[in-house]
Amino acid sequence: MDSLRALAAQLGIADPFGAGFFSVLVTFVTALVFTWLFIPRLREFAVQAGWADLPNARRLNKEPLPNAGGLGIFAGFMLSIIVAWAIRPISVELVNIQVLAIMLGATIMMFLGFVDDRVDLSPASRLLVQVLVAVLLMVNGLKMDFNAIPFLPTLPDAVNDPLSTVLTILWIVGLTNAVNLMDGVDGVVGGLGFIVSMVLLITAAQFPDRAAAVVLLAGLAGACLGYLRYNFNPSRIILGGGSYLIGFTLAAVSLLGTLKVSAGASLLVPLIVLALPVMDTTQVVIGRLRRGIRNPLGHPDKTHIHHRVLARTASARRTAVILWGVALLCGVVGMLLQGVPPFVVLVAALTIGLCLTFVALRRVRAHERERASQLN
Repeated sequence: MDSLRALAAQLGIADPFGAGFFSVLVTFVTALVFTWLFIPRLREFAVQAGWADLPNARRLNKEPLPNAGGLGIFAGFMLSIIVAWAIRPISVELVNIQVLAIMLGATIMMFLGFVDDRVDLSPASRLLVQVLVAVLLMVNGLKMDFNAIPFLPTLPDAVNDPLSTVLTILWIVGLTNAVNLMDGVDGVVGGLGFIVSMVLLITAAQFPDRAAAVVLLAGLAGACLGYLRYNFNPSRIILGGGSYLIGFTLAAVSLLGTLKVSAGASLLVPLIVLALPVMDTTQVVIGRLRRGIRNPLGHPDKTHIHHRVLARTASARRTAVILWGVALLCGVVGMLLQGVPPFVVLVAALTIGLCLTFVALRRVRAHERERASQLN
């Protein structure tokens, strides 16, 4: 028993038999199981309702593909947080309010993406909603503090306050759109959401004041993994507006701390872990501006990193696995730079890799059974 507690302590688990660890485990399992079981039913409904992406020059699907997967992730994520809250209510009132603000913001982002899939909203209207959601977080105390960012000079309040506001908006809006723009190949964003959630969860678990963040990340990680079971190539359902949900939640949770601890110093890991979508968005925007496109976010093309990797591999599966590997490598670097013990980093990387392998193989085997039944 003592050896088990000692091993758990090395992994950042204060008490493996306590309510805290139990609530995190239940949150993850609830999100995973619910999403896993719910997606097939959601897919059937989406087909009947006509919620599908039609084939075109930019998409890989050869037939209409249901695009309501984000609703499955959203449902699993929200249900798991409600269950966790029932098991172990958060005791700090302000953190309660901040968690509610994140959940409300995630709801708005999810349905923004969902409506955009139906009616094709203008880039300006999407941006306006995203900025308003970022303001919602700031009103509830979720805000960057420029003066808390390591290695940068301390500025007077008259400069720091407006600069921190601008940085917070850029952080929320930028990461939300960066993750959305990565959604072009089966399994990429679902896997990315799982990897980043797990890396941030493990990092946050090393600090006693990040309990609320750990629970939210556990719910998102479980929901992404459950969804990925049906999205690894050849996918049965795609995210649709769910990429907004994943990007926003990761960006918002990284700002979640306590009353007295600034969120600014905790942004190193998410910035490194999300380096792939950030670099992808940066190079795409620069490339489009060079070609004279005035609205780079409103002109989709095939210059994204996942499109370039797909062109070289000629395989959506290999493309997803390669990009998962890059994201996981970034996560390992981020955890080490944050001071997470190497043993914990190793266990985390192996666990993440095994989980991804498990769901990918389940999808491949299911596809083989589907083909065999069609031939018979």
